[in-house]
Amino acid sequence: MSRESANPRFNSLNIPFSMITDIRIRAFRALDDPETCLKFIQGHRRVLSIYGIENITTNTNDWMFNPAIFVVVVESVDGEKLYGGSRLQAADGIHELPIEEATGKLDSRIYDIVKRYAASGTAELSGLWNSKEVAGLGVGSLFPTRVAISIANQVGVTNIFSLCSPTTVRFNEWMGSSVLTSVGENGTFYYPKLDLIATAVLLKDVDTLPKAHARERDKVMFLRENPKCVVQEKSPFKNVYINVHYDLEILSANPHEFLLNSVTSDHIY
Repeated sequence: MSRESANPRFNSLNIPFSMITDIRIRAFRALDDPETCLKFIQGHRRVLSIYGIENITTNTNDWMFNPAIFVVVVESVDGEKLYGGSRLQAADGIHELPIEEATGKLDSRIYDIVKRYAASGTAELSGLWNSKEVAGLGVGSLFPTRVAISIANQVGVTNIFSLCSPTTVRFNEWMGSSVLTSVGENGTFYYPKLDLIATAVLLKDVDTLPKAHARERDKVMFLRENPKCVVQEKSPFKNVYINVHYDLEILSANPHEFLLNSVTSDHIY
């Protein structure tokens, strides 16, 4: 992967970008790092409160005790500052995925869809957020999405659901996701508030990502082969660069842990 010379710029808050030249993106099972999980919860809640959102189904502390949840965090290299992150929750046959909790009462078809895909290992990408310090740089939104997909092979899932805001739909499309048109109103729901729209998407063939943009597929495959590395990344939205210290090896992960083979996974939409 090529390394380009750093270009000092300013972010959307007029903070000199040189002040945020290095970040770390780390992945772990939620049970393995409760302290960081609490930081994640606090940061996510602060962001939600800015938009007056309090009723997101995963806006609780419960998930940090769920062994089926894996966390991606964007943080300072020393781990003191958390800038954002995401969660990858594997379907374990016990806990509902966030998309089921959020939309099941609106459209019960989601339950059967998740159940069918769970046979070959399914998960959901959720809890995506970023702080103001990195707003507009992509490191709190695109990067955690990319990384969550890159760790899917460690978790052992072959497809990933997501309930996206209008902003993050495009990131999932870059990864090769398709709108799940068989639920809601052609895949959309009024959630988490009546004046907000969420779109259900599904990413199939996570192992090979045949529908992903070549750039994103190459980056995901690189991270799978090099879970611990330092890469100079360019913001997708600004001509700025940042050194990303990736630490994505999840020692407690088992790629056979979440294969629910009691159901059949058919192509259903």
